[in-house]
Amino acid sequence: MKQPRPLLLAAALLAAATGAHAATVIRGARVIDGTGAPPRDDMTLVIDGDHFSLVGPGVRVKMPDGTRVVDYTGKTIMPGLVSDHGHIGQVDGTQGGAPSLYTRENAVRQLRQWRAYGVTTVTSLGLNDPAVFYPLRADLHAGKAEGADLYGADHGIGVPDGAPPAKARTSGSNQLDRPATPDEARAAVDAAAARGTDLIKIWVDDFNGSLPVKMKPEIWRAVIAEAHAKHLRVAAHIYYLADARQLVDDGVDILAHGVRDKPVDQGFIDAMKQHGTWYIATLDLNESAYIYARHPAWMDKPFFAHAVQPALATQFADNAWREKVDKDGATPVNEAALKTNEQNLKRLYDAGVKTGFGTDAGATPLRIPGFAEHRELALMVDAGLTPVQAINVATQRAAELLGLDDRGVIANGKRADFIVLDGDPTKDIEATTHIQAVWQRGAQVAGPVTTFTP
Repeated sequence: MKQPRPLLLAAALLAAATGAHAATVIRGARVIDGTGAPPRDDMTLVIDGDHFSLVGPGVRVKMPDGTRVVDYTGKTIMPGLVSDHGHIGQVDGTQGGAPSLYTRENAVRQLRQWRAYGVTTVTSLGLNDPAVFYPLRADLHAGKAEGADLYGADHGIGVPDGAPPAKARTSGSNQLDRPATPDEARAAVDAAAARGTDLIKIWVDDFNGSLPVKMKPEIWRAVIAEAHAKHLRVAAHIYYLADARQLVDDGVDILAHGVRDKPVDQGFIDAMKQHGTWYIATLDLNESAYIYARHPAWMDKPFFAHAVQPALATQFADNAWREKVDKDGATPVNEAALKTNEQNLKRLYDAGVKTGFGTDAGATPLRIPGFAEHRELALMVDAGLTPVQAINVATQRAAELLGLDDRGVIANGKRADFIVLDGDPTKDIEATTHIQAVWQRGAQVAGPVTTFTP
């Protein structure tokens, strides 16, 4: 006779709890699993070591001695967020871009903040000092350092006299390559591959006309060909539709920002789908350039305040600074770019283009680690995605972009990286900001953000 489902679950619970590790049993929560499926109520999660060994409907059985039982009745659990585009070691307070900021201490400070805000995996997409980045990445992969798990794109490849802008980015030669010829470009790729980079990053555009030159097509084609020969993927910083289309046709793997100068057309959509190119919109990038000067209501909430370092909080409160931003001619440009970016994201997502998740947090002081990712979720919903779709992009799909199949969803065998929330973000995406706890590798690593000091 077929056993009832609760009895099968009870047997599985007992087996997990008596394994090599003392199990942790989580009961009672609503679970958003990250796959895009609707939430399920009264779920039981069994954590064995650093991974889930059981995810199923709630059962109540007596646990063996030593089993830890956590009751999250009334709470919502979702996977830890995965950022496909951020930067470490570039900012501190209101400072940004100086090589002296790229220290292990500063990077760990940021990675701890990301994790406290439920971002459990971060990709530092270029401008990385290998002497700091690679040992830290190894320690985070092994669970020997505190903070979000770390992946990255080594130095990244920019443009002589172009992007990233030298005035804002005084990175040394150990953080950025600016090849002038295809041979130099191939050499930069080879060096990054030898160091063990996860991705190759290129800066292509002229930062919306603020720089005198863009990357030459022969440079990016050399980078893409050499990276692919080394079994590495290439992510491109773009702004314009024309550049994006040409890069896609030339085989780039990831567009690391959204198209912001004009609406995408069907030809571009078809090319993205044909080539399997990933798209990361980074909506928060343009909004962050002006929004803090307007002091929206959410800036008065603890969720925002605990992400802001003291020097930056002082700047936000400075009326002269706020007036300067409001009168800056770049502000209406950023507003228009955000609107176009949102419209393009919605159209590309609906068309079935592969969509990742990122914010460029950490690239400038105004792109605030942890907070930026939750703001990105809200902007994705503003763009027309449902909360479930936005969460799926920020978890399962973002992990897929990185080639990680061990995280991003709550399921048997996956890493137990997850966020515990007081509300249900499938009904209101703002509920992702009501964090009660963050778990990583099967252990609670953070509580409410009100206990975190930036």
